[in-house]
Amino acid sequence: MPDMQPLISDFVLKLKRRKVEGSHAVARQTAELLRSVVSQHRMGSTNQAAALADAIHAVGEHLIAANPIELAVGNTVRRVLHIIKEEDISFTAVGIEGLSVTAVSDDECDSGNDDRPTLSAAVLASHARNALRAPSLQTLLDDIPVSTALSHSSSSAGDSDGKTGDKSLKTRKLKHDVIAAIGDLIEEIDTCYDQISEQAVEHIHQNEVILTLGRSRTVKEFLYAAKEKKRSFRVFVAEGAPRYQGHALAKELVEKGVQTTVITDSAVFAMISRVNMVIVGVHAIMANGGVIAPVGMNMVALAAQRHAVPFVVVAGSHKLCPLYPHNPEVLLNELKSPSDLLDFGEFSNCMNFSTQDGTPLLNVANPTFDYVPPKLVSLFITDTGGHSPSYMYRLISEYYSADDLVVRRKSTS
Repeated sequence: MPDMQPLISDFVLKLKRRKVEGSHAVARQTAELLRSVVSQHRMGSTNQAAALADAIHAVGEHLIAANPIELAVGNTVRRVLHIIKEEDISFTAVGIEGLSVTAVSDDECDSGNDDRPTLSAAVLASHARNALRAPSLQTLLDDIPVSTALSHSSSSAGDSDGKTGDKSLKTRKLKHDVIAAIGDLIEEIDTCYDQISEQAVEHIHQNEVILTLGRSRTVKEFLYAAKEKKRSFRVFVAEGAPRYQGHALAKELVEKGVQTTVITDSAVFAMISRVNMVIVGVHAIMANGGVIAPVGMNMVALAAQRHAVPFVVVAGSHKLCPLYPHNPEVLLNELKSPSDLLDFGEFSNCMNFSTQDGTPLLNVANPTFDYVPPKLVSLFITDTGGHSPSYMYRLISEYYSADDLVVRRKSTS
């Protein structure tokens, strides 16, 4: 893909330099890039789906390595791989429809019965088991190349159709269908806020007091929708130190006429007893139902549990990640600049000049995320509806099939 290399390199550079941040923006731009990759990919004469999947794998490796903390990149790559596999399976199903099934052995033939190629019932059943097997999250953790699965299903239909089928036409249709499906994925990402906001009136009732932390666009749109439906409620916004994004959310809510109170993060425990519900946005939803969220969120979840306040997470399906927190490829956190907490000039009096390198006596840790275990989450609200933490395993399995999980790491041998 020589024509795509500049675009891929440019996006990789943006990810490395954090020019693209936020799960929504990252997921959308990743999907757009992968759609372009599919469009520019030159399809071979055999195993087109496998070759296309391998091309997506190769690009996905570079994108994920550029910024591992942005899990939405890997989620989108896996969704596209799943799309390719589903389209390949549909081609296989179409190919099977044109085959006759016979119960006789393979070495027996009756050329007078039908001009269509025949398959024994055993062969057809074996193919159906392999090509149409339901996805399993357990096998998601296996490092299996996508081409292994796709070439198996493609070859069964491809060999039988080879004599009469138009391979060029099939190749163009496969590419067209994959591009269209990725377009649907982009639309799904774009409309996730609207789909989630439509459920606001089902969860926010009259005169309720809601608490949130920091600034989440999903939470903001969710609260806007409830206000537009004439719900009267009050919001406590924890400021979200050290970046204080909660201040911006509070101003936006006030502009919409929502009664809002800004509190410090350390005041959450003091105020939680007055709250009816905690509604927050997250960075990613893991396969076990736990979430990676802005720093300070675990403290809020513990306070909610202590006072029996529902802890509700609102997030689009592009944040569903089929990985577990203990997986080695999951980077749970990163440290931001110490300047968010202290000015660099304040460090001048904190240097130990008795050593040659002037080792600082003061160190600053500024983590970005918290991990909230599933036992602290009451409900997930996604663009597909409301779900309990125990159901997230099943929901994620509907978005990713067995061979889509692992974007293969380069061999160290």
